[in-house]
Amino acid sequence: MTAGPAGALDTRESPWSFSAPWGTRGWITDLDGPVHWIEFGEPASNGHDNGRRAAPPVVFVHGLGGSHLNWVTIGPALAADRRAVALDLRGFGLTPGTRRTSTVTANVGLLDRFLREVIGTPAVLVGNSMGGLISILQSQANPDTVAGAVLLDPALPQLGQRPDPMVIGQFLTYAMPGAGELFLRASNSRVSPEQSVRRVLDLCFADPSRAAEPLVDALVALARARRHLTGAEAAFLGAARSTIRAVANPRRYQAVMAGVRAPVLLIQGELDRLVSLASARTAAAANPGWQTCYLPGVGHTPQLEVPELVVDAVGAWLSHHPALRAGRGVAS
Repeated sequence: MTAGPAGALDTRESPWSFSAPWGTRGWITDLDGPVHWIEFGEPASNGHDNGRRAAPPVVFVHGLGGSHLNWVTIGPALAADRRAVALDLRGFGLTPGTRRTSTVTANVGLLDRFLREVIGTPAVLVGNSMGGLISILQSQANPDTVAGAVLLDPALPQLGQRPDPMVIGQFLTYAMPGAGELFLRASNSRVSPEQSVRRVLDLCFADPSRAAEPLVDALVALARARRHLTGAEAAFLGAARSTIRAVANPRRYQAVMAGVRAPVLLIQGELDRLVSLASARTAAAANPGWQTCYLPGVGHTPQLEVPELVVDAVGAWLSHHPALRAGRGVAS
């Protein structure tokens, strides 16, 4: 066993290297089951920051169907002055899961344990889509673990413009017991990993041509590896159905968002087909303390489509909050 960056926890080096081109190192930590995560830059182990000045670490939280690869386009830049890690939630990426363990509630529990036992200090959560929802829930329920939150097109109650018919049809199918299972099974049997990745990019990007080829290659390689995992379809549906339930009650969700006390940056692609711009504007208006950044011509995954703009927005937001800046110390 290799001594990893998670203290006394049972942590070993990951055998997979899908994100290696972006200067990462992968780990598997036992948190009542294996959890795969990556670290950008040199591991910050044994209390040393490897030259990076003291600042709250960044923890990336991917969305439905996502993985640690959702962050490789912005992780290296944000790791320049602080620790930056990305975990695979249960049922996604290289972390196994079941219908029960992959729900939003279960993955909030996983994130909480990861923050306490692996990170060990309040972190800046950066969450996209379902990961934004999970970041909101974690920030409200466990504020001692969260220094700040960046929400990239977070899952929200659908408001405003007419919903995209394809998206609505797809999620209605996911929500139906039996039909969702048949749909995923048939889709996976007929569609190659390459086609599957391209379909996701077409849905999540306003301009799929912006997808960098090294990223596409890594996503395809991971999708091919996941074809050999058992229970992946059930885990996906467990997460999808719990996400639908979580956003189905706007009043309750708004109360949760209003309970977040940490600084928040909301970044929204204006051409997002899954979360409407009106939904994001409504959430921002109800939480005037949040900082907002709207990106014209961008879809559901801004960190992959326009990574430079996201890095600039996050960097400016971090510098606006002294407690989140790098280089803060006892005297600052």
